[in-house]
Amino acid sequence: MLKGIDPILSPELLAALRAMGHGDEIALVDGNYPGQEHARRLVRLDGHSLVPVLDAILSVLPIDDFVPEAIFRATVKQDKDALDPVHRDIIECCRKHEPKRPVVPLLGAEFYPRVKAAHTVVQTSEPRLYGNVILRKGVIYP
Repeated sequence: MLKGIDPILSPELLAALRAMGHGDEIALVDGNYPGQEHARRLVRLDGHSLVPVLDAILSVLPIDDFVPEAIFRATVKQDKDALDPVHRDIIECCRKHEPKRPVVPLLGAEFYPRVKAAHTVVQTSEPRLYGNVILRKGVIYP
């Protein structure tokens, strides 16, 4: 345990976050996602839902402000405008940490290759479908 660090952030996850460089992406996926198949590096956080994990990561991870879009979410099938409750929760959590950054919906054809290319995939136990998000790491300014 560390002061000021959410205990959801396991040693393995903290090491992955620290190892990421500017522009690297981390994908947080639900319990149904094929994480083992899609991950270059897989961190399992069994027993934790997506939004608490997202909240913990956003408490320490800077989001890239060199690009117009740096936070992405999965969509319900092929409908970019559909917002399931999990998407509303993702947007609310991201707005708390990054109020000026949009959460951009990506269709599966855009989302899955991005997860496969991500620095790290974090597999949660989120039971809600389409509860997947990608974060692009930014910088800490001097």
